[in-house]
Amino acid sequence: MNTLVNLTDPKIRDVEVTEEIITAFLADGRTISIPLVWSWRLSDATPEQRANFEIIGDGDGIHWPDVDEDISIRGMLTGSPARRPSSK
Repeated sequence: MNTLVNLTDPKIRDVEVTEEIITAFLADGRTISIPLVWSWRLSDATPEQRANFEIIGDGDGIHWPDVDEDISIRGMLTGSPARRPSSK
């Protein structure tokens, strides 16, 4: 049996954020999208705050400084939504 192994980690080259979707365009040509509601910080943010992002870690993730949010490509690929902290 032959197994194909990806020897490189996926890297983000560009990002688009809409009112409903976060889309990451990867260096290998794939496009990954997740619902905006996976990030409660971005769901609560203004469109201007959502548009102010930077790709971090040589394409390993995305950072939104205005709302202190980070999303990794691994989290996007494995389906890891952020949970809103419970208020006590």
